[in-house]
Amino acid sequence: MLYLDYNEKKMHGTKEFPIAFYHVDSSHPRYEMPFHWHKEYEIVRILEGQFRLMLADEEILAGSGESFLIPSGAIHGGMPENCIYECLVFDLDILFLHADSCRQYFQKIKHQDITVRPMITAQTPSLCLAVEKLFRSMSETFPGYELTVIGSLFELFGLIFREQHYTRNTPGFESSVRHMEQLRPVFEYIENHYSSSISLQQLSQISGMSPKYFCRYFQAIAHKTPMDYLNYYRIEHACTMLCTTDSPITSIAYDCGFNDCSYFIKLFKRYKHITPKQYQMQMKR
Repeated sequence: MLYLDYNEKKMHGTKEFPIAFYHVDSSHPRYEMPFHWHKEYEIVRILEGQFRLMLADEEILAGSGESFLIPSGAIHGGMPENCIYECLVFDLDILFLHADSCRQYFQKIKHQDITVRPMITAQTPSLCLAVEKLFRSMSETFPGYELTVIGSLFELFGLIFREQHYTRNTPGFESSVRHMEQLRPVFEYIENHYSSSISLQQLSQISGMSPKYFCRYFQAIAHKTPMDYLNYYRIEHACTMLCTTDSPITSIAYDCGFNDCSYFIKLFKRYKHITPKQYQMQMKR
């Protein structure tokens, strides 16, 4: 699963069945999840280890058997820790195609009358079982599985309302997701210009904040300084190039915005704990 673009532009699933399933382990070139957003909803289910999710201005840690439900449009990223995880990305509008009696519930979510709680834990066993059933239905792809998957989604959201696994939003409510939109232009600029020279002053101007406040706000959200995140993003691009091209290490370094190959190798080792060449050999076995 590629979490490369800040705003994912790929279609998840098909036009007729806009639901996609991804299985991710440490051998995947996008094992770590750089910040991104998409219009679809996403459920991340942890199979082994732990996953640290940064969602809007929250940091949430989940372990084996737990799940995250990420709303549409939310900027999010994550750091797996000895983790195997699965993701289900789906367009909530697929459920709007059904009866009006169901549509009224999904409108409350889409219109942000309520905010579904992002964590699904053992404290809500019925929701855990529903998530497990949903992922099983999606991964087996037997004839008619589409019907089972859609039915499982209805069951999951039905339980969310039955268990009141949400927070009611009061008039004038401004969600943290909306508040974080201030940083969207910054992430987008990094996505489009990571191969060029980028200064802290440029990023702070794009955000409309002073450099001091921008650094504090960015670090509170991304848990990295702006320049550290820029380098991290560049290294993630380098990982993709190392896996998918035969370009020399020096060329990859320059293409990812590093003017000094030695500095690129040093940073790569800091983030990935091996050299670029070792990473390339390991991923191409």
